[in-house]
Amino acid sequence: MWFGKSEVPVKLQQQLVRPGSQRMNRLEPLFESLQRRPRPEDVAELVLEALGETLRPQEKALLEKVAATSFKRGLHQFSSMLEEFQRPVPPSAQTAKAAELFQEIPKLSTEASADPDQVAALIAQLSATLCKTVGANDFKADRLNEEQRKLAGLDISKRRYNKLFRFLLRFERKLACYQMEQRKYAATRIAKAGLVTLIRWEDFCTSPDAACFIAYYAAARNRRSIFTNQGQASAYDEVAAMLLNRFRQAPVAPSWYAIAQIMPDPDVVAHLENTEKWTLFTDYLAQLEEISSLLQVTWQKSNFNRDSMIVKRGDDSTTWNALAGAWNTVRSGWLSLAYALGMEQLVNEVCLGKVMRLMAADVAAWHRLSGGSLDPDTAVWAALPAPWDVLSGQAICTKVDVETTCKQHGVDPVAKGWIAPKETRQSAPFIPTPELVHGVAVGHPALAAAMKRAGWFSGKTTSRHP
Repeated sequence: MWFGKSEVPVKLQQQLVRPGSQRMNRLEPLFESLQRRPRPEDVAELVLEALGETLRPQEKALLEKVAATSFKRGLHQFSSMLEEFQRPVPPSAQTAKAAELFQEIPKLSTEASADPDQVAALIAQLSATLCKTVGANDFKADRLNEEQRKLAGLDISKRRYNKLFRFLLRFERKLACYQMEQRKYAATRIAKAGLVTLIRWEDFCTSPDAACFIAYYAAARNRRSIFTNQGQASAYDEVAAMLLNRFRQAPVAPSWYAIAQIMPDPDVVAHLENTEKWTLFTDYLAQLEEISSLLQVTWQKSNFNRDSMIVKRGDDSTTWNALAGAWNTVRSGWLSLAYALGMEQLVNEVCLGKVMRLMAADVAAWHRLSGGSLDPDTAVWAALPAPWDVLSGQAICTKVDVETTCKQHGVDPVAKGWIAPKETRQSAPFIPTPELVHGVAVGHPALAAAMKRAGWFSGKTTSRHP
């Protein structure tokens, strides 16, 4: 299963089940937020509206504290940070140009131009008009000469034929690039909030408490990382803990499945039926297979230092870190479900390791100056076979191998999540969402917008100043 294809558009999901009550209507904005990137403060505002009078005084006070800086009631009514994940740019310009060059071919709509399958079908149709095989793009070897064009019934000049051939060559490259960017986009979403975009409306709306927890927790997980030599703010904060506790007091069975898609922790997975566990297990396994193929391609094209995982000039850290984050997120869910299904023997024989992210050189230096050192997990990652090789069967990595390697480098394999899912989950105090410019906190959104335009903290040389 290609996880990029499994993201169902919001409008289509809403058409599956249309809520009739006012309470259900209040859940729709929360459900829509799963496909976007709102701040937790703004989701807290929606939670207040959705739960209304059912909130206890202390619960309402906590949500009011968080929502006090929402866009609806806060001092600043905008943010320099987008509330949507940056989507890949579809080949709309190419489909429009195709309609101009091949006038006998109908023009694709804007919506159809964003569908890789429809674009691929268009390319095949256009290629057929030139008697060209899709993928045969060698300008010297794959073009037809004058005699071959006449035999094929192509009554066009050599110049026009070459122009159309070159266009199709570039069109195919653009589609391939777009498809890869879609896969990276899906990995970015998974790295942040697990399989939250796969949650169905009928599971989401069953319990307002669960719906509010999922939406808030997703928003907290989707926050951008801040430039720091310390850990990032915990997504499971006091608000998320309060909302999950409300659901636990009046649980509804289908909602456990929805929660497990964003929080596949052992205490959540334990509430699933066996059929649900198997369904979710196969979903997570499919995601692992897809992400592992992307990791392998990226690794083979790169020259990362596996021993340190510190970024060098030219390294594509954005792509790698998105894929590494997606792998670790899905791997954790896969482990939880494997143990929940009594498949310890599988983990004993095929123990998939974690993938380390790349660290910026200045952050690494910051760690050293503040008395820190390289994360011990890095040494374990460097010593074990590549997880994509283990998953494909090209390498062997058992649970004993991982335990032995962890012991050699002073790492607790259980506490650090190498051989089993972490059992404990502690809530943290809520931390307001900062206005960020390339990971650096800025006090005012207008100032942040000016700094972005000027290229501050981007790592790029610029002569502009705010």
